[in-house]
Amino acid sequence: MTIIQRPGHDTSRWLSSYYFLRAGISVGWVAAAFTIGKAMPPAAAALLVAYPAWDAVANVIDARRSGGLGANPSQALNAAASTVVAVAVALALGWGMHAVLAVFGIWAILSGLLQLATGVRRWQAGAQWAMALSGAQSALAGTHFILKANGALMPAITDIAPYAAFGAFYFLVSAVWLTVAQARKGTTERIA
Repeated sequence: MTIIQRPGHDTSRWLSSYYFLRAGISVGWVAAAFTIGKAMPPAAAALLVAYPAWDAVANVIDARRSGGLGANPSQALNAAASTVVAVAVALALGWGMHAVLAVFGIWAILSGLLQLATGVRRWQAGAQWAMALSGAQSALAGTHFILKANGALMPAITDIAPYAAFGAFYFLVSAVWLTVAQARKGTTERIA
């Protein structure tokens, strides 16, 4: 029996692995935020800069694997925005957490809309409804961050951690969805 791999199968397999990686790193970041980030301000600062920096790297990795940055403009823009935001967060730390939360809010809106665009563009790859939903929710969370940044209460890394947790959830849903779809296709191909 010969199993023929189609280009869509390779894309699905790549995205499944990629989404599992993104979910795992996000879960690790959330755990670090609620433990060492909550207890140690220098660790929180490093985590706050690392979050958008990792997003930039992840978008570049995925775009390169998916035809290059030129073929994936929403990811190219997302990588550039996330790089700028990592620097902006580092600078905003000097002004305090209200400024950091405002920067995260702007970034969440922009990166969410770009993720939504990527999900719509990739719709045929499968499980992109979760990525589109995640992007839309990110944009809403960004608005919440901006409003909270203008409030009197002092924000902390634990105000951003739930945002990362929801991102991890959506990446995990997409990864599992794609993995199950691959298993079903594999079973169907073997039966045929």
